[in-house]
Amino acid sequence: VQLVESGGGLVQPGGSLRLSCAASGMIFRLSAMGWYRQAPGKQRELVASITGGGRTNYADSVKGRFTISRDNAKSTMYLQMNSLQPEDTAVYYCNDGLADWGQGTQVTVSS
Repeated sequence: VQLVESGGGLVQPGGSLRLSCAASGMIFRLSAMGWYRQAPGKQRELVASITGGGRTNYADSVKGRFTISRDNAKSTMYLQMNSLQPEDTAVYYCNDGLADWGQGTQVTVSS
């Protein structure tokens, strides 16, 4: 299984970013997937998850601002992040709960 995250960057508070997670080596459409993040000095936390059928769940801290989605035909998962705040600064990872962690993609929210 290989999961490759992309789409991070530097954005001002209130801005938006869209992260992508390209998956290979797995039956993507059957796999529940999640976006996680790890801020400096903090433990990795689950931000949002989505089942193979598209049912979603969000951490309270991002509810109403982030949207998780997936394109099973492309074996790709997305995280649309709006109204970003400095506390959203972290390395963001995708995972199915079984795979090794990838490199992640850095999101920095700063003015």
